[in-house]
Amino acid sequence: MDEVNLKELFRYILSKFYIVVTATVVVVLAGEIYSTYLKTPLYRSTTKLVLTSSQGDNSQTAVTNTDVTLSNNLVKTYSEIVTSRGVLAKVIDNLKLDTTTDELANKVTVSSVSNTQIITIAVSDPDASQAEKIANEIAKVFKAEIVSLYKIDNVQIVDKAQVASSPYNVNILKQTLQFLAAGLAMGIGIVLIMFYLDNTVKNSQVVEDKVGLVVLGVVPKVGKKKRK
Repeated sequence: MDEVNLKELFRYILSKFYIVVTATVVVVLAGEIYSTYLKTPLYRSTTKLVLTSSQGDNSQTAVTNTDVTLSNNLVKTYSEIVTSRGVLAKVIDNLKLDTTTDELANKVTVSSVSNTQIITIAVSDPDASQAEKIANEIAKVFKAEIVSLYKIDNVQIVDKAQVASSPYNVNILKQTLQFLAAGLAMGIGIVLIMFYLDNTVKNSQVVEDKVGLVVLGVVPKVGKKKRK
């Protein structure tokens, strides 16, 4: 019985395949229109900082295990300072940005590499050049802020931010495949709902199962007779 139902379901899906195709086309077209005309492309620039041992101008103190342990413990604290209002307010003032500290904070992502003293600052913005400027300025202001707060100079810039050549949130091929999968799923879902809501008698087997009587004959479907 299950096998018959599966066959019926498969045949039903094939008979309604135009619905699946239509739903897929609609979803893909809507997705492409959104990605091309409505979605704002965002560019991301990243700078990397490293925590080092504190050294004087003329001293050549070797990096010890204590220095490394201290740096590891400071990574989380320093990561919070990066997006503090004090740092972001100075960045806004230095670059003459028309934004608030909260709005700027939403564009900044701070992360650290596990078991290292490396802090990564990423800035997203619709303007690629602006993202690069903000990222580098945050690193510069943050480095100066650490000297002011802790009276130590243990933050060094490893990689300066570069202007991104393409938006990170727009991938036509990947998004098209996602829209295609979503359209197919929607179309098949609609057909399945139609199938389970369809109470019509589809074949003689259904009559035998429901009524409990043997079907003696079936009237074949005859096409319209062509007029001469």
